[in-house]
Amino acid sequence: MTDRMSIRIALSKGRIFDETTPLLKAVGIVASEDPETSRKLIIGTSQPEISIIIVRASDVPTYVQYGAADLGIAGKDVLMEAGKNLFELADLGFGHCRFVLAAPEGDSRAAENYRHLGHLRVATKYPKVTEEYFSRRGVQVEVIRLKGNVELAPLVGLAEAIVDLASTGRTLRENNLQILEVIAECTARLISNIASQKLRFEEMNRLVRELREAAEICRNPSCPIRRQA
Repeated sequence: MTDRMSIRIALSKGRIFDETTPLLKAVGIVASEDPETSRKLIIGTSQPEISIIIVRASDVPTYVQYGAADLGIAGKDVLMEAGKNLFELADLGFGHCRFVLAAPEGDSRAAENYRHLGHLRVATKYPKVTEEYFSRRGVQVEVIRLKGNVELAPLVGLAEAIVDLASTGRTLRENNLQILEVIAECTARLISNIASQKLRFEEMNRLVRELREAAEICRNPSCPIRRQA
């Protein structure tokens, strides 16, 4: 077990971990094990004072908020839906996707109801984001929460429109859905809880500064950090 005096960074498996690995390596932090093959949920690193905890993407804000992790990396989409009281320390620039409002192509009902502030029935996996978005625009909305593929909902009459994440937009196009509006652009963010920022300011500040600098370098298409990963 890793010493709790270490700085813990909460990460999720998959794309976020893969994209974060080059950044951590650039500042001298290398995970001692691969989370895809290891059963360990707390992983040490090449720096004894820093460890990584592996959690579900949607749980990263919770672990950080309650101090089980000092830092975390999560998509802006996850943070918007979680609505936690956290510090966003840096936009890391990767993991780009968009929250979009979409409806069937050629069906004007959803667009008309939205633009004329009428009532709209919307299917989504993200009820908090959806309700806040329509509330700001004064549109009455009935939110239908789904856990599966929301693209099906307007095609079978369950909803008039959907709010979902889109990266390339391919899934929407293949299901004859058009984007009515982009709600938010989302990328991976470095986050911290309030207590860690105050109690461990010097060590946290150093690490955050180094990660910010590495992230800025990686925004360049010819980034040497990405090539070496």
